[in-house]
Amino acid sequence: MKRGGVYVRVSTLDQHPETQLLDLRQMAAQRGFEVVQVYTDRISGTKARRPGLDELMRDARRGRFEVVLVWASDRIARSVKHFLEVLDELNRLNIEFVSFRENIDTGGPLGRAIVVIIGAIAELERNLIVERVRAGMRRARLEGRHIGRRPLDLDREAILRDRQHGQSLGQLAKTYRASRATIHRVLHEQTSTAPEKVA
Repeated sequence: MKRGGVYVRVSTLDQHPETQLLDLRQMAAQRGFEVVQVYTDRISGTKARRPGLDELMRDARRGRFEVVLVWASDRIARSVKHFLEVLDELNRLNIEFVSFRENIDTGGPLGRAIVVIIGAIAELERNLIVERVRAGMRRARLEGRHIGRRPLDLDREAILRDRQHGQSLGQLAKTYRASRATIHRVLHEQTSTAPEKVA
C-alpha cells in the first residue's frame, strides 16, 4: 500500500477544506493509498509563503510518502511556473502526483509522459533565464559598464602601518570601511609580500 500526503488549500477563512478532503479521501481509498498526513493552507493562491505546502515539500524530501494528492492543480501552485517547479521536484523524489479535478496521475504511462513534457518546459524556462542573463552581461560589457561588485580601493600600506601602531582589526575595518575579513586578507597579503625587515 502506497503512503499518500494530501494537500488542500482554501482561499478565505469562510471556506472549508472538508469538501476537498472528502473527495481526496475517497479517491485514496479507491486506489489503495494510505493517507499518512493532511497538509492544509487557508491562504490566497498568489501568496508565496504557504506553511502547509512548505511542510508537505519538507516531508516529501524526507520520504514520508510516495504519492501527493490534491483536489486541483491550482490548489498546490500559485502560477504555472511554480506548478512546474513543484512537479519537477516531486518527480526527482520519485513521488507520484495525483490531481482529482484534472484526473492527472503521474504514476501511469500518460502521467509519466506529462512529467517528461513538464520537465522539458521547466528546463527550457531555466535555459531561457540563463541566456537572458548572459545576453544582459554581454551588452553591459560592450557598453563599458562594470559587472559585479566593484573592487575595494584600499590603501594597503596605510592599513599595515596602522596595524603596526596597534590598531585592532575592528578599528581598521571601521576606519577603512571594509569588513574584518578583508582587512585580515590585506594584512596577510602585505606581510607575505613585504621585505624581511617589515614584521
